[in-house]
Amino acid sequence: MLKVLIADDELIERETMRDILTEHFGHMADIRLAENGKAAMDIACLWKADIVLMDIEMPGTNGLEAARVIRDQRPECKVIFVTAYGLFHYAQEAVKLGVSDYILKPAEDSEIVASVQKVIDSIEAGQAGGEPPVQEEEHGVDKTTRIMRQVDTYLHKNYMHDISLDSVAQIINFSPFYFSKLFKQHFKTNFIDYLTDIRITTAKEILKDPTKSAKDIGIMVGYTDPNYFAKIFKKKTGMTPTEYRNHV
Repeated sequence: MLKVLIADDELIERETMRDILTEHFGHMADIRLAENGKAAMDIACLWKADIVLMDIEMPGTNGLEAARVIRDQRPECKVIFVTAYGLFHYAQEAVKLGVSDYILKPAEDSEIVASVQKVIDSIEAGQAGGEPPVQEEEHGVDKTTRIMRQVDTYLHKNYMHDISLDSVAQIINFSPFYFSKLFKQHFKTNFIDYLTDIRITTAKEILKDPTKSAKDIGIMVGYTDPNYFAKIFKKKTGMTPTEYRNHV
């Protein structure tokens, strides 16, 4: 099954798009929705979406920024912009990002279907011309291992963002309780400690650069409060960020 993500801050827009795609591709596609650019990035990268249909003007992270992150982390993911904004610089940026199509709203159903079908054809042609996709076990321990590997990759690439156990559990469609249990079984530690270790390990590396302040480094690894960053850093290392920098 292809994984198709629809990202639009307008509920009616994304539900209408879902209905269109379900009617034409429901037999071959698993379709999910995202209400903003941040959710689109998270879901596309962790869920491993094959196709993303996305608006450009969304609150917070806009579609261009989201597409840039998605294409960086999942270059094989195909992005289609469906937007009311036909500004030339948007189209220019879309070309630079290598998006598959740029559709202006209001769009005919047939235009959306044709665009998605074209992308599906290119994906299938790529699979036919290269090595067959790896068939992964979908049951038991193997499935859990695969999902946890995806979670691990996601955390290492997105630790600087506002991430929580609940938000990750929602992306992979697990209950927080079940996800917490699986996470601890797999990583032998809880979610918060694991994420904190990634952040502090990264901070220790960045502290070797004397041009970056401890406050800036805290922000870079996901801590907007410098006092809290210093507290967590000392708890993990026995030293404040400044003491650690002087020590190394």
